[in-house]
Amino acid sequence: MPPRADAPRPAGPAAAGEVVGRPPLPEPAATPQTVPYWEMAAAGVLALRRCSSCSAAFHGAVDCCPECGSGATEWFAASGRARLYSYVIVHRGEGGFAERTPYAVAVVELEEGPRMLTGIAGVEPVPESLVLDMPLQVAFEARGGYALPVFGPAAQVPG
Repeated sequence: MPPRADAPRPAGPAAAGEVVGRPPLPEPAATPQTVPYWEMAAAGVLALRRCSSCSAAFHGAVDCCPECGSGATEWFAASGRARLYSYVIVHRGEGGFAERTPYAVAVVELEEGPRMLTGIAGVEPVPESLVLDMPLQVAFEARGGYALPVFGPAAQVPG
């Protein structure tokens, strides 16, 4: 069976007539539990889960509340506002990420309480620009057939 068209190509010289482009970035894979999350992301909405029993908000596609264990949860539209909690600057990427270096990967604390791992956009990936606790706002990056949430500086409101 021939390799899939999107299968990674082994390193080495290109075969005659072969067009070699940038390696693709990995795409997420939706599961039955994550379909609502990806549908909301495609509409430009950051989705979280909320427990109907204890009202805890959480990020992830688990079917029970991590606080009280209740199975009564529902998806809801989060505000999209967050603060930078922690980050790392990646200088040596693999595959499709190699050409993006350096870039920042961060843990952000969402206004609703949960923390999530994400990319940082719109900020130079240097420590002087990545100030802990800085206000952030969600944006979405197209990746294949998906929209991935990334965070950038929140717009400054004139005062």
